[in-house]
Amino acid sequence: MNSEKIRVGVGAIVMRDGLVLLGQRIGSHGAGTWALPGGHLEFGESAAACAAREVREETGLEIRNAVAAPYTSDVFAQEGKHYVTLFVVAQSDAGDPMACEPGKCSGWHWFRWAELPHPLFQPLATLRATGFVPDGAV
Repeated sequence: MNSEKIRVGVGAIVMRDGLVLLGQRIGSHGAGTWALPGGHLEFGESAAACAAREVREETGLEIRNAVAAPYTSDVFAQEGKHYVTLFVVAQSDAGDPMACEPGKCSGWHWFRWAELPHPLFQPLATLRATGFVPDGAV
């Protein structure tokens, strides 16, 4: 592995009525796993701004009250990638999530934090293994 492969990602833990939004990844590393909306942090962008942008681009939803959550560090050895993922917890009050990037996600669904589907995308699995539970999660 070389340092050129270390990337910073942002995972948006989008909450509504105690549930969290997940989509099943397709067409990229982690295909077939369940993941949060998110993506690469852009130059000069805050984690909260990145979360809002990615949620809008991927689901069509707007978020509010974004607060920082833990981060994870995950190596995807087979792909030669290393990601540090900054998590943000935010609320989405209205609207139905849409698969705005159908080549990347098969669709979005709401889940109880205690009953997330499997398999989880590695950064989310790592976060859950720490025992982290978003405020208000059921």
